[in-house]
Amino acid sequence: MSLSIQGKTAIITGAANGVGLAIARHFIERGANVMFADRDEARLADEVGHAEDEKGQARYFAGDLREKLTVANLLSATIDAFDRVDILVNASRQVVSSDPLDPSDRTVEEMMEQNLYTALRLSQAVAKRMIAQAGDREETTGPIGSIVNLSSIAARRTHPDLLAYSISAAALDQATRSLAVGLAPHRIRVNGVAFGSLMSNSLKETLKDNRDLREEIKHCTPMGRIASAREINGAVQFLCSDGAAFVTGEVITVDGGRTLLDSVGTAAH
Repeated sequence: MSLSIQGKTAIITGAANGVGLAIARHFIERGANVMFADRDEARLADEVGHAEDEKGQARYFAGDLREKLTVANLLSATIDAFDRVDILVNASRQVVSSDPLDPSDRTVEEMMEQNLYTALRLSQAVAKRMIAQAGDREETTGPIGSIVNLSSIAARRTHPDLLAYSISAAALDQATRSLAVGLAPHRIRVNGVAFGSLMSNSLKETLKDNRDLREEIKHCTPMGRIASAREINGAVQFLCSDGAAFVTGEVITVDGGRTLLDSVGTAAH
């Protein structure tokens, strides 16, 4: 079974930097058409401008996906550019610390809105489009689309300061499983990738003046290092390809073995 994504059209959120950008670049290199989506229009223009001119495989859309109208506009822009959508990668996420003893702390609500609801609403909108564009195809057994949600091992192993983030990650994992069951009859696969510490922008900032934390993360990871953002690419490509045609509702862990340890360890970024 092929792992190719060539010729498929993907929407990738959080694509202005970090993991989302790494996945978007990887998909372009593998011959996919990609709509880069993020709130940071300046970064999007800088990253995507050359790809638009040279290959025509990339477009970008800037907007706040917490707004329902923005979700609709993103989908419309993708259809206008590429006529269809085959893949959605929900890579937009935010990591914010919270106080587990402060009842006035609203971080849980904020993390649920950013890390769960945006992915859920966009998945629902894209799924409807996938179903509509499939129409009355003669081939009725193969999948018509793939959705991948990027999650975190914080859903299972966490730190007190990451109460809100951990709750949102766990909720996203369960949404992945629930959507997989709900969309399976429509031949849409939904999976997730839960990763451990990788060198995202947020972790870079955290580690700038904290060498001890860097060493602690390495110590808690059997493979003894922090992954680069691009090391998620292969798992995401697999889940989006025909090679995973019978895989749905799975949350693949990419963490260098960290969740295999007995110790809770450090915060997962």
